[in-house]
Order: sequence, then C-alpha cells, then structure tokens
Amino acid sequence: MSDLAHIRLFATHPHGCSYLPDEEATTVFVDPNQKIDAQLYTTLSESGFRRSGKHLYRPHCQNCQACVAARVPVRHFKADRKQRKCWNRNADLMVSSSLDINTDEHYELYARYIEERHADGDMYPPSREQYSSFLTREWGVTEYLEFRDEGRLIAVAVTDRMDNGYSAVYTFFDPSEERRSLGVYAVLWQIELTRRLNLDSVYLGYWIKDCDKMSYKTQYRPLELLTNNRWVRIN
Repeated sequence: MSDLAHIRLFATHPHGCSYLPDEEATTVFVDPNQKIDAQLYTTLSESGFRRSGKHLYRPHCQNCQACVAARVPVRHFKADRKQRKCWNRNADLMVSSSLDINTDEHYELYARYIEERHADGDMYPPSREQYSSFLTREWGVTEYLEFRDEGRLIAVAVTDRMDNGYSAVYTFFDPSEERRSLGVYAVLWQIELTRRLNLDSVYLGYWIKDCDKMSYKTQYRPLELLTNNRWVRIN
C-alpha cells in the first residue's frame, strides 16, 4: 500500500449492504479529483479497488471482510468441461471491440437485461443517464466487446485494459439467449484476449462466499484472491 500513500480516500457512512442483507457496508473512494492513468489504475486494482463509472472504490467495512477481490491468472487457467462447451457453442458469434456504446441499440439491450434479470437490484429501473454514468469510458482504457449473431447485438462486455491485464467491469446480454451462457462466454473471451496479449490477469471484482450472485467467480480456476494484502492462488 506504500505506493498509494499519496492518494486521498473518502469513506461513506455505514449503509445497508447490497449483497449480505444483515450486514452494514462502508466504502472508500479515491478522490474524484485524482488524476488516473493506466499505471495508477493497475496499482489500485492490485490493491483491491474496483471501478464503477468514474469512481474507484473498495469495501472498508468495520465488522465484515466478506468482499474479496478476485482475479484469474490467465496463463494457468484451464477451462473445465462446461466452459469448453460454452466456448464451442458460441463459435458462430462475431466479436469486435468498440470505443462507444452510446447508441439506442446498446442501451435497449442493457435496459432489457436489467428489467428481466436484475429487477431486484440497485440499477432497476434502468435509465439512459444511469447507463451512461455507470458504463462511461474512463481514462482512455475502456473497451466495449460486442458479440453479434448474424449482425444482431446480443451481448456487450465492458472491460478496462490495464498494464497487467483486463478488468471485467460489466456484461449485459439478451435474456432470451440463455442457452448460450453469454456471461460465461464473455469472461472466457476476456481471458483469451488477455492471454493473447501476453498479459497476466483478468480481474473479476469481488467474490463473496455467502452471496449466490458472486459464486460463479470460483468456476474459473485457478483463481487468485486478495487476502491480507496478498494474492493467494486457489486451484
């Protein structure tokens, strides 16, 4: 953490946890006036920070340490049987990278995804303003991976390229394409992209043992978890 000693942090008041209903959460944010570049973003990610819109944050709860930063060391990653099937099932899709998703096509896919898959979450109901602020392109590092089926947009993965890998920020997709397991495919694609570029890791955000919504992250093995300021690999 010595590399971050000069960074100003601000803490929220305790508030209800979005993931564990019986817990209170406190979050620390990097000073929004701090100049961020890929190098600092990488250092912050290695220390457990995560991006939401233009904000970099990390849980800092007094009585709970359930949120654990997780990343996939891509050179060692081995797809399991289900993941290999998912990869092959989506071989017909065209994948391309875009620098802009501020279109009706992209927003309508996002709105449908939130309305059908996350109506119980913090991002419901969706709005164009919330969409733009949440998935904004920050600091010149953000890419939007578009997944198309015969030209039709069916998924978008928002990902940030850092010095040592990619941070998987968010993925949204057509809920009617459940058979394709597009969320899994988007992670597998980012792992392969990172490996192809000879980078180290794909950061998956926070894993929470007792939260079903976060349990999928342990399906990518080996996985590295940030424990006591040290990345520990689990196979």
